[in-house]
Amino acid sequence: MTGWEEARAIDVAGLSYGVRIAGGVDTARAAVVMLHGFSGSSEDWIGTAAALTEAGFAGVGIDLPGHGRTGIPAEPHRFTMAETARDLATLITTLGIAHAHWMGYSMGGRVALYLGVTEPARVASLILESTSAGIAEESARTERRIRDEAFAAEIAARGVPWFVDTWEALPIFGSQRGLSKEAHSEQRARRLRNNAAGLAGSLRGLGQGAQEFLGPRLGSVHCPTLLLAGALDPKYAALVQRMAAAIPDAEAMIVPGAGHNIHLEQPEAFRRAVLDRLDRLVAAPDRKASLPA
Repeated sequence: MTGWEEARAIDVAGLSYGVRIAGGVDTARAAVVMLHGFSGSSEDWIGTAAALTEAGFAGVGIDLPGHGRTGIPAEPHRFTMAETARDLATLITTLGIAHAHWMGYSMGGRVALYLGVTEPARVASLILESTSAGIAEESARTERRIRDEAFAAEIAARGVPWFVDTWEALPIFGSQRGLSKEAHSEQRARRLRNNAAGLAGSLRGLGQGAQEFLGPRLGSVHCPTLLLAGALDPKYAALVQRMAAAIPDAEAMIVPGAGHNIHLEQPEAFRRAVLDRLDRLVAAPDRKASLPA
């Protein structure tokens, strides 16, 4: 397994984005852009990137604002879903990619879904892992925004180690207690490399309380869409099945033995599902559907 082959810093409207690339974006069958979850980075996708390149695809991992090697925006509005989506559309154009297959986990999946709604010409397909369309009820969304603001203030005040301890103890990650010591330690080390100001800004701008509820717009997503959830994550298993029913060309897949983070807890099953999906969409080895003519 080789994983990422190249790291770049790409400026988009004054914000430096950290980008990792595996495979040749100008020679691969298609480009697959990978978006991590909250407190993650493109490093989380190293195993998936290796599997993609072995199958002839190019993998592009992007650190979302306030994470990894991407800068922390000085203006709070640069953290928002709309601004982030516009930045990502510009970024792939800079890489010479006309449209891509977008894969996102949790928060990254919500960003990818937003791109599917607002930038359909840039999206060949969507692979959404443990993702929602946001919060439907306005009162619940407001309550979540208030909680997220309080949590963001605590992160900024108490620091990243406190955040990581708190985050790892959440019930949604309970299934990860079965991870190997090595896998858990590696994930914890990646999380500890975060910056408190970056995490706080991301939570305020990209949290579920801050984003538009996309439920009424799911019918406008016409690209092929695969929604995955773990069988040990019943909340998201139900969510992805409801979303799949609302998206015209969508399929839901429930992965046995996995909780919220399928690509960490059941990596082989996750990669097999992703590659099977991409192979169905990009049939010929020399087809470059995601690249400019």
